[in-house]
Amino acid sequence: MAVCSAHTTTSLHSPCATVSNTGFRQKQVIFFTSNRRSGRRHGGARTFQVSCSVEKPVVIGLAADSGCGKSTFMRRLTSVFGGAAEPPKGGNPDSNTLISDTTTVICLDDYHSLDRTGRKEKGVTALDPRANNFDLMYEQVKAIKEGQAIEKPIYNHVTGLLDPPEVITPPKIFVIEGLHPMFDERVRDLLDFSIYLDISDEVKFAWKIQRDMAERGHSLESIQASIEARKPDFDAFIDPQKQYADAVIEVLPTQLIPDDNEGKVLRVKLIMKEGVKHFNPVYLFDEGSSISWVPCGRKLTCSYPGIKFAYGPDTYFGHEVSVLEMDGQFDRLDELIYVESHLSNLSTKFYGEVTQQMLKHADFPGSNNGTGLFQTIVGLKIRDLYEQIVAERAGAPAEAAKV
Repeated sequence: MAVCSAHTTTSLHSPCATVSNTGFRQKQVIFFTSNRRSGRRHGGARTFQVSCSVEKPVVIGLAADSGCGKSTFMRRLTSVFGGAAEPPKGGNPDSNTLISDTTTVICLDDYHSLDRTGRKEKGVTALDPRANNFDLMYEQVKAIKEGQAIEKPIYNHVTGLLDPPEVITPPKIFVIEGLHPMFDERVRDLLDFSIYLDISDEVKFAWKIQRDMAERGHSLESIQASIEARKPDFDAFIDPQKQYADAVIEVLPTQLIPDDNEGKVLRVKLIMKEGVKHFNPVYLFDEGSSISWVPCGRKLTCSYPGIKFAYGPDTYFGHEVSVLEMDGQFDRLDELIYVESHLSNLSTKFYGEVTQQMLKHADFPGSNNGTGLFQTIVGLKIRDLYEQIVAERAGAPAEAAKV
C-alpha cells in the first residue's frame, strides 16, 4: 500500500498536485502523485498537498454516439473490477463522473466549450469539434496519466450550462467515454486501449422509435428529422474514430429474420485488432480458422429465430483483425456456459466467469444478445490488459536495479 504524507500549504510552486482543503478529511488517504506543478488558488484558500508513491493509471477510451449503450457498457466494465460505480460523494449532484473502487469514468461532454445556448447561437452541434475544448481535454487526460489530480469542468445535462469544476484524482483505471475520445491525435496517443460502439443506422433508428414513440410520444417524422439533423456531423467527426479503435462492437440488423425492421433481434460483431500489446483476440474453436456454428439443440435452448455464431480473420480499415459474431438471442442465460466453453482467450479468472457476469446483470439492456456478451468479454480483456501493464511496470524498476 502506498504511504502518503500531507501538509497544508499556500504555495503553488511545489512539484506536487494540490486539492482544496474543503474536500480533505483527517486520516483520509488520497491516491495520487505528481511530479510537476498542478492546481490553482481558490480565493486564497489553503490547500492540502499530498504526495504518494503509487501506480499510474491505465487509460481507456470508449467512443460512441449518444444513446448507443456507453452507460451500460461502463456498468459492466466497473462490475468486472468490483464495486458499484457511483457519482462523487458530496459533489455536484449533476456530475457526469462515476467512481468505483478501482475505476473513474468521466464523460467527455464535460469538455464542451459552448453551453447549450452557445451552440444554438453559433449553429453547431455538440458533435462539432468547434464546440469542444480539446486542448484542455488533452492536458487533463495527460495529467491524470502522469498521476496528477485535475480540476475537471462539468457540463450540466439538465440545465445545459457549464458548472464549476470538480477535483478528480488518479484511479487505477481511468476511462474517458463520449463522442470524441479518439478524435484528437494527442488524446488518442494517451490511450492504453480503445473501444468503439458502432450501432448501424437501421438499429439506431429502430431503438429511437421504440424509446421516443412509446415512452415520449414523439411522432415518426420528428424522430427521423432528429436523426437526420445530426447525421452529417456524426459521419464527419464521430464515425471515423472507429478506424483507430482496438476493439469495435458493431450492432447490425439480424440476418435470421427476412426484412426485419424492429431491431429486437440483433447481429453483433466483436472486431478485434491484431497486434495490440497486452491484448489477445478471443476466438471460437480454432484460432485463425473461419467458423460458422449453430449451437441450438440439446445444450442451448433456442426459440425462433435461433442463434448463429461465426468467427474468422478479416481486415478492417487496413488492419488485420479477428471477428467474432453472434446473431440471435439467448432464451436462458444460465445455458451461456455452453457457448463460453467453446470460446478461448477470454481472460477469465475461473471457468464460467462470463456466464456469472451475464447472470449478475441480467436486467441490463442487451443481456440476452451479443451486445451484453461482447461488452462483458471486452471488460474481462481490459482487466487482463490492466494486470499485464501493472506487472510490466513493476518489473521494469526491478530490471533497471539489476543493471
